[in-house]
Amino acid sequence: MKILVATEKPFAPVAVKGIKEVVEAAGHELVLVEKGTKADMIAAIGDAAGLIVRSDKVDKEVFDAAKQLKVVVRAGAGYDNIDLAEATAHGVCVMNTPGQNANAVAELVLGMMVTLLRNRYNGTSGTELLGKTLGIHAFGAVGRNVARIARGFGMKVSAFDPWVKDEAMQAEGVEPIHNLEDLYRNNQYVSLHIPATPETKKSVNKHLIDLMPKGAVLINAARKEVIDEESLAEALEARADFRYIADVKPDNAAELEEKYADRVFFTPKKMGAQTAEANINAGLAAANQVVAHLKDGFNRFQVNK
Repeated sequence: MKILVATEKPFAPVAVKGIKEVVEAAGHELVLVEKGTKADMIAAIGDAAGLIVRSDKVDKEVFDAAKQLKVVVRAGAGYDNIDLAEATAHGVCVMNTPGQNANAVAELVLGMMVTLLRNRYNGTSGTELLGKTLGIHAFGAVGRNVARIARGFGMKVSAFDPWVKDEAMQAEGVEPIHNLEDLYRNNQYVSLHIPATPETKKSVNKHLIDLMPKGAVLINAARKEVIDEESLAEALEARADFRYIADVKPDNAAELEEKYADRVFFTPKKMGAQTAEANINAGLAAANQVVAHLKDGFNRFQVNK
């Protein structure tokens, strides 16, 4: 069977080599479309049984063209680039590869924090993380890694996640918080790791931001859609003590950088998973999951129903 890897941002060559080995060892053919458009994906997908993507859009047009498609794997954790309803309607299993880039994202979170708090290393006096409070909004794979690294900095870490048992957080030295408002109210730093869903989009709003204490820093390495950008702009205008860091530029990034240059920091593009290690890990995981699904219906990480 044919397995298509279609990516606008290519995998690292070593990752492609590993994917090819996994696919061919299972008796399948690998077709590679790198630096391609959606049109390139559609042109190649007609007889593919499996598809591996990164942040590439997989929508109704793609599924309509994929007559033999059985499985799509998003090499990474987020999967809002894939139309899950259309996948289900076409009988296609969609999976992600949770945890494969979690450490990369977590390291970036702390790196961005240090960069902002040390005033981008401009020679002026900055702030330390030792002894500061960090609240983690969603304690999944990335949140757990953020907690691990933050504790290494000597931060006091708590987390809100109704799907994670208290015992699991406590085992990692993290205080469970059972009320979302308390997470924002009681932590100078809050790091977001929630997915973009109809329930979470714009959920980090004026109410939650206003609860944050003096000197608050909000960090977003999740999705830009979870932030109410109007509320964000209002908070930066009203509170000279409030700062915002993001690996996902808001739509109004240029305006915010012009007005609050010393209180915001944005990476030039989404870089959380942009490490050699994460690239390889996610690519190989995706290849193994596609092969396993085609062999025996493996669907442990399925995200559509």
